[in-house]
Amino acid sequence: MKITTLWVGKGKIAWADAACVEYTRRLPRHLGYTDQRLNPIPFKGDERDVKNSEADRILGKIGDGDRLIAVDERGADLDSHQFAALIDSATKLGTRRLVFAIGGPYGHGEAVRNKAWKTVRLSAMVLNHSIARITLSEQLYRASTLLWGGQYHH
Repeated sequence: MKITTLWVGKGKIAWADAACVEYTRRLPRHLGYTDQRLNPIPFKGDERDVKNSEADRILGKIGDGDRLIAVDERGADLDSHQFAALIDSATKLGTRRLVFAIGGPYGHGEAVRNKAWKTVRLSAMVLNHSIARITLSEQLYRASTLLWGGQYHH
């Protein structure tokens, strides 16, 4: 199984990018981890239009055999062991690629939440996209050590 993070944002925040790279470079090679940024839709007065257009971009990146996990403030609260179990269950279901999607500044469009296999949140607090990416990257690494061995999780 492969893992991808899709995220909507402007990017080019060096400290956040470096933190994400640091955690994800530690992931086992068999996961074939990829990180893909999608440009945000410019706001022209209608938040719903932005969310729907960004949802179309995200869903356009989802292929057959992929399982989409929407990272959303309305998602399930998972501890690190439950998060690892979610990844493990996707593996056992024969998932080709597990895709974690972080929405734009206005969140996910309804279509993403409807298409998602699961919806999870990273915190009860609202996180900006840089912090959400770092948190997700760190939890992916932590889950990999729980599932496939390592000294990181204590």
